[in-house]
Amino acid sequence: MHSIPFLRFVASLLAASCVLLAAGCANRAEAPVVQLISAKVLERTSDRLAILLPADVLLLGEQHDAAAHHQLEQEVITVLAGRGQLAAVVLEMADSGVSTATLHPTSTEQQAQSALNWNNKAWPWDSYGPAVMTAVRAGIAVLGANLPRTRMPDSMADSKLDTELPGPALKAQQQLIRIGHCNLLPESQITPMTRIQIAKDITMANTLSQAVLPGKVVVLLSGNGHADRKLGVPQHLRADLKVKAVGLRAGGVEGPDSSGAFDAIWATAALPDKDYCAGLEEQLAPGRMPGTPAKP
Repeated sequence: MHSIPFLRFVASLLAASCVLLAAGCANRAEAPVVQLISAKVLERTSDRLAILLPADVLLLGEQHDAAAHHQLEQEVITVLAGRGQLAAVVLEMADSGVSTATLHPTSTEQQAQSALNWNNKAWPWDSYGPAVMTAVRAGIAVLGANLPRTRMPDSMADSKLDTELPGPALKAQQQLIRIGHCNLLPESQITPMTRIQIAKDITMANTLSQAVLPGKVVVLLSGNGHADRKLGVPQHLRADLKVKAVGLRAGGVEGPDSSGAFDAIWATAALPDKDYCAGLEEQLAPGRMPGTPAKP
């Protein structure tokens, strides 16, 4: 059964949406981004969280193009905020150093995007706005945590990053970089690109550590590779933090993860087949800074 504070929080989201919708009709502004979620759906998400919590840090590893994963992320934020247990929301989708902490709960989507220096081309706001704005409406800070692009060249040249993972994990990460780039990267780029991946994980881990509050949960929204307990962000978090990682898996099987990469798998419907390698060869043409892996 849901507590009174939780129900009041859901009611406040409804009220905020109604107010913003009225304003949007009057001023032709964008529609409210906070999507309404049924009590039944939130109860299921609450039950899933009960298996994992308490924790200082909760990592949600998504497939970036899976709409159901973005919905689950908003549900988690809604449940934790409604209980008063949400410390902060941390994003791979925005660079470290940016935050919505100075925004008011009634701030607009545009103000939130501005505060986060949002790159809509890389990360469609329609996908992430609902989760971000649910936190903003609850008065919870949303923090960018990704490695800024300006720091990538230095990371690619930083050999000390090669020692941040155990040997087998480093080799596994390097192989994932090959596969994630459809085996199109020159072998000379595998080590530099792996260093970027590790630097991203370290940057996210540092942001999470700084946001931890006793008795509350910091939630990270990231790709599933960053949430991987064996290879990703958990490898760089303080040992005294209680960390739980969830793999959001399209077409997967619900339950504990036998591989040990995640504490739990939350399954969603399978997605249509898609060729993620199409066009990647052109993107990796000489002279271009390599980006994120082709596969989510």
